Amino acid sequence: MARALDLARRGLHGTDPNPRVGCVLLRGGAVVGEGWHERAGGPHAEVAALTAAGDAARGATAYVTLEPCNHYGRTPPCSLALIEAGVARVIYAIDDPNPEVAGAGAARLRGQGVAVDSGLMATEAEALNAGYFKRRRSGRPFVRVKLAASLDGRTALAHGESRWITSEAARSDVQHFRARSSVVLTGIGTILADDPQMNVRLGDSSRQPLRVVLDSRLRTPPAARVIDGPGSALLLATQDDAQKRGVLEGRGAEIAIMPAKDGRPDLRAVLDLLGTRGANEVWVEAGAGLAGAFVRQQLFDELLIYLAPTFLGPDALPLLQLPALAALDDRPRLRFTECVAAGDDLRITAVRE
Repeated sequence: MARALDLARRGLHGTDPNPRVGCVLLRGGAVVGEGWHERAGGPHAEVAALTAAGDAARGATAYVTLEPCNHYGRTPPCSLALIEAGVARVIYAIDDPNPEVAGAGAARLRGQGVAVDSGLMATEAEALNAGYFKRRRSGRPFVRVKLAASLDGRTALAHGESRWITSEAARSDVQHFRARSSVVLTGIGTILADDPQMNVRLGDSSRQPLRVVLDSRLRTPPAARVIDGPGSALLLATQDDAQKRGVLEGRGAEIAIMPAKDGRPDLRAVLDLLGTRGANEVWVEAGAGLAGAFVRQQLFDELLIYLAPTFLGPDALPLLQLPALAALDDRPRLRFTECVAAGDDLRITAVRE
């Protein structure tokens, strides 16, 4: 199963909105086939492994990181493929929360005489697809908020200069997190200040995440690079303007009008919308105001903080805009889960307690 999980990770950037899945076929103590789901619409992991094994799949044991599917989508059911190939036993890590599967894949296999067991390395399998599991269970995607700061918690000089606080290696690391995300989300302030592309710039990237801008009054310039880049851009406004909408849509942007909260699109409604669009993971890369709103409303699952070994001083801009605390007990409670080097910087991961 550990090998199957390693295979599944090869699909980290390409399977969205599907889960990342790996499969290993074992017969007589030897691996006879293995595969992983590479991209949405392509063969699932079980089918790839069966194809690699050929006739040797008959009588084999399949180790799969997720319950084999039992429905027709863009591809036929994997449970049926395993049965037709003559696999004798299936061991999968965790049940699929998709209501079209949700135990039905295992039931079909058992109904055709295939031995089925589950629960092996379930924690690791769920962690690999945290966004998929959260969306299927709650309707909302998994939210990572990216932050970059000096050791004194500052993100830019007082007049806004911020390129670059962190190292090139840290910025390259960010690209890999963008690549695995369904959505890269930012605010209109970042668009107006920096005109970023917000896309994935990795040579082997086969998919671009949806770029989402929270733009209450449709102030995104028609020539903004966030619209012109590869992939799709979605602008979420709270006030419609037919003239601006027409120009922006003519440039290729999609526009949706959202309910407002605190002068910007309501973040809960935003996450609900993205969930209905099949978004598993949202990567928030925004200024202190929007990032602070996600933290203040406890709408994040992880904070990824790139910490540079430097100081910017007390007049520099803060990491987050948060309200003053009346008492120390009111402070947000976090837990560090990882601290790794990213070039000369540190990448610290924190989650809510």
